[in-house]
Amino acid sequence: MKASARTSEFRHVPIARVRDYWNARPCNLRHSPAPVGTREYFDQVEARKYFVEPHIPAFADFERWRGRRVLEIGCGLGTDTINFARAGADVTAVDVSAASLDLVRRRAALFGVADRIRCLEADAETLSSRLPPQSFDLVYAFGVVHHSPDPSRIIQQIRRHYVDAGSTLKLMVYHRRSWKVMGILLGTAKGRFWELDQWIARHSEAQTGCPVTYTYTRASVKDLLGTGFAPVAVHVDHIFPYRVADYVRYRYVKPWYFRYLPRPAFRALERRLGWHLCVTARPVT
Repeated sequence: MKASARTSEFRHVPIARVRDYWNARPCNLRHSPAPVGTREYFDQVEARKYFVEPHIPAFADFERWRGRRVLEIGCGLGTDTINFARAGADVTAVDVSAASLDLVRRRAALFGVADRIRCLEADAETLSSRLPPQSFDLVYAFGVVHHSPDPSRIIQQIRRHYVDAGSTLKLMVYHRRSWKVMGILLGTAKGRFWELDQWIARHSEAQTGCPVTYTYTRASVKDLLGTGFAPVAVHVDHIFPYRVADYVRYRYVKPWYFRYLPRPAFRALERRLGWHLCVTARPVT
């Protein structure tokens, strides 16, 4: 695997550090000011997630997987998990964070889809030690594998144990040539490009200090997939357009350069410099 980050910087990070980071604050935990675990809370988490990242439902294509088996690697709070289950899929939701999975279980019960979701706490790099080999129609990992010390091991696990000739892999990893990376380089990193990978990791998520974050180009994500998967579609999307100081207060205020940018021009920019590199791939047989 050729990651954009120097692999020596992250490969030896203990998985315990990754687990502790996500247990301390599961992804999207503060997407709502309502009491955590209530119906109002989960409704607001979903609304905010898809408002800010409206490309996700089209990429996941929830309805397509009705009556099929989905393996979601890195489910977080379970927003996509719930929508796969609502659409009628049978979902196995895996995460390294016990705190996240606890909220997914509560959410599934609250929304009446617990019978279609199985939660499993596991390190995806060694998933076959926790989940017996079996084939899934879809393996879905949105914004996850780039936070693991050795993402190539996750891809190997998927290919060897969880897909067959008819399976689909949908993967989102962070895009190296993105507006966000440019902002980190020129802003917080103050141009110190030789330290860029560490700065990206530190500021890749809402909670600073993420221990591992790889970024990929269109070329290097194909290296990540290796010889086991062939990309069917690769596209770039998503620039976060709001001022962070307002966003954390649940206000959606854009800086002037985005406020006056016509929508078609902004979408063109997202397709070129977006933070999300979205890949749909099929197993090579």
